[in-house]
Amino acid sequence: MGVGRRSLVADGWALVVDHRGSVTFAMASFSLAWLSIVGAVFLLGIRAAANATLPLSMAVRHEQWMALHGHLYPSAAEKARRLQVFKNNVNFIESFNRAGEHSYTLGVNQFADMTDDEFAAAHRPCVLGGGPAQSSTVGSKTSLKNKNNTAVAPPPAEVDWRAKGAVTDVMGQGNCGSCWAFAAVAAVEGAVKLKKGKLIRLSVQELVDCDTGGRDQGCAGGIMDNAFQFIIRNKGLTTADSYPYRGNQGPCNATQKAHPAATIRGYGDVPRDQASLLRAVALQPVAIGIDNTGPTFRFYSRGVYTGPCGGIVHHAMTAVGYGATAGGRKYWVMKNSWGTSWGEGGYMRIERVDGGAGICGITYMASYPTT
Repeated sequence: MGVGRRSLVADGWALVVDHRGSVTFAMASFSLAWLSIVGAVFLLGIRAAANATLPLSMAVRHEQWMALHGHLYPSAAEKARRLQVFKNNVNFIESFNRAGEHSYTLGVNQFADMTDDEFAAAHRPCVLGGGPAQSSTVGSKTSLKNKNNTAVAPPPAEVDWRAKGAVTDVMGQGNCGSCWAFAAVAAVEGAVKLKKGKLIRLSVQELVDCDTGGRDQGCAGGIMDNAFQFIIRNKGLTTADSYPYRGNQGPCNATQKAHPAATIRGYGDVPRDQASLLRAVALQPVAIGIDNTGPTFRFYSRGVYTGPCGGIVHHAMTAVGYGATAGGRKYWVMKNSWGTSWGEGGYMRIERVDGGAGICGITYMASYPTT
């Protein structure tokens, strides 16, 4: 202390009185040192918490994703491995969306903890052959006509068979390679609705279990034309309520198979060009073979999908309409069988270009039933 100053230290504070009688308070030196230590520890804690935020945040997102999709892992090690895969996929999805260079966006859906190879293995090609089936020897392959049995008129600018009540709800095929059966059944449901005026949910499981005598192989894949042939031979399909979908292949239930709820007379293949496909979809839902192997296909969330994808058919969907965005981008409306958490409530809009075969092999294996 300087000359003429008096001080009293108590509880870390110093009462200082100078020679003029002025009184001031000051923090004692030991308290400053103590405060410096506490402050350093506090800052270190903040930094540690900040460093832990990113992995913790991704871990929390993974936990939330697991709860949403009902995923459980057999061990902590497997969970840690899946977390890393999840993180990689989320980073890819968010990087793609941030770029803002595309007419569609991606989403963190039920496939987010699978590598590309795992997804390909779990969803192995569920369409066999990669091209149109040969001509039918059962029933008749017929030209596409409208409900009045007249020639096809110029198609309207847009069509949505969902709005016309000709499309049943989206379902999920699970790990069974039954996309071919879902696509064929959706086309039959639409054709029956347009003919009879009643929408009947038909059994996909009947095709999976019972249509196994030829090229169709249940959960190992099949072809939509062959499914139509089976329906003709069997004189129809039973309802989904009578023969519900299980997501695996089992013995054919002959009792339920013997009670068809709807049938078809024949089927036809659409020529491999988009103009022909447009005329077909203008009249009814059409079963479609498609290449789904692009890196963004499985994470599609919304918008008009433009690829990338190849031209080898691995998957099947059902074209249930077409239209154009406000900006003039043309698209097809495709019903998928990956559940409602994928895409736009289970649907995809995929780019429709003028002329040619289109993207993702969309015209390579298109067919329709006739009633």
